[in-house]
Amino acid sequence: MARGDPPKDCYYLVGVVFFVLGLGTLLPWNFFITAIPYFQARLAGPNATVAIPGVNGTAPSDAFNFSNWMTLLSQLPLLLFTLLNSFLYQCIPESVRVVGSLLGMLLLFAGTAALVKVDLSPGHFFSITMASIWFINSFCAVLQGSLFGQLGTLPPAYSTLFLSGQGLAGTFAALAMLLSMASGVDAQTSALGYFVTPCVGILLSIFCYLLLPHLEFAQHYLSKKASQPQGQELETKAKLLRADEKNGVPESPQKAMLPSELTPEEGEPEKPSIMAVLRKIWLMALCIVLVFTVTLSVFPAITAMVTSSAGPGKWSRFFNPICCFLLFNIMDWMGRSATSYLLWPDKDSGLLPLLVCLRFLFVPLFMLCHVPERRYLPVIFPQDACFIVFMLLFALSNGYLVSLTMCLAPRQVLPHESEVAGALMTFFLALGLSCGATLSFLFKYLL
Repeated sequence: MARGDPPKDCYYLVGVVFFVLGLGTLLPWNFFITAIPYFQARLAGPNATVAIPGVNGTAPSDAFNFSNWMTLLSQLPLLLFTLLNSFLYQCIPESVRVVGSLLGMLLLFAGTAALVKVDLSPGHFFSITMASIWFINSFCAVLQGSLFGQLGTLPPAYSTLFLSGQGLAGTFAALAMLLSMASGVDAQTSALGYFVTPCVGILLSIFCYLLLPHLEFAQHYLSKKASQPQGQELETKAKLLRADEKNGVPESPQKAMLPSELTPEEGEPEKPSIMAVLRKIWLMALCIVLVFTVTLSVFPAITAMVTSSAGPGKWSRFFNPICCFLLFNIMDWMGRSATSYLLWPDKDSGLLPLLVCLRFLFVPLFMLCHVPERRYLPVIFPQDACFIVFMLLFALSNGYLVSLTMCLAPRQVLPHESEVAGALMTFFLALGLSCGATLSFLFKYLL
């Protein structure tokens, strides 16, 4: 190795570490939404069967609006820590933020697993679970932002690996659900095994992070972190979007998808105005808000309530985990990956906002599917095939339009404006998620 050359990443261990850490950042969200039927069954009362898939293919009652509250309390921490980003990251050391967040998530998930064996009234169970969801996602938001800072000093390929790990989280959770259901054990043991799985994943993430300082390749790059400017996290998110533009963005509504890497021009450019940057990217910002508003307004609050019309049987038990959660994760990832080969329509075309607005049609389509418990609307699409087709198009369009919007965003601004554009896009991303979660209450009521 020549003097000054970076050391080699032996056996690509650093890449594996950041892949696992990416997986760990989105395990909480995905494991909670996939287990919605379990929580609804627990909240239905002491006489309800505690089962993850529901009973005989019918959806458990949802008197507490669990899926709506879970979605809202999962997304509000993201919005909150987006606003507190700079203050928090300057006051608390990076290692404390990462390890502390992982330990906090581990303890709260262990508590969630322990609650499977604890007999609680529905009200107490709901309150404890909602508090756990809030704090787990708060830790997750801090963890994700902290890891962005470290990724900023590494080659771009490691950003892609981190995002790929995040993309696997949803599929991993859905497969864990299917395996727990197919294990043949009783429902309570099945639920316990399901919630122990992310605990193992978080323990593995902690081990991987503690291993980083002992890897020569990681030491070489991460030692530069102390000399980086305070805006490193935002610059890192910019790098992540550059990786997205080339490789496609992996799945998950909570990941960072931001404008291109800041490339300083010769000389010190004038500090960009927030309003000037917003005027350039307002259409992309509006599109990302609308995409996530539609997605979170029905997924998982409405889609998790859809059941098979085929009657009792194995297909009815596995219908929602496969056709809702697993299908969404796979098709969403495919949609995001498609932007590696196709960027259409372009940033100057009026088709992009039109396609984004057309996604609002999915709201009534899902509301008119086979949801047993409803007040006002009829069931117009009782066939399982209708729901599968809707979900396929819904997830594919979500992934593609999110990735497309974020790939086009950096083309709207000058290089020295990318950091401000990154902060703005982060805010609008979180805003879209929160708006969708809030609207889910209205759509659930209108059923």
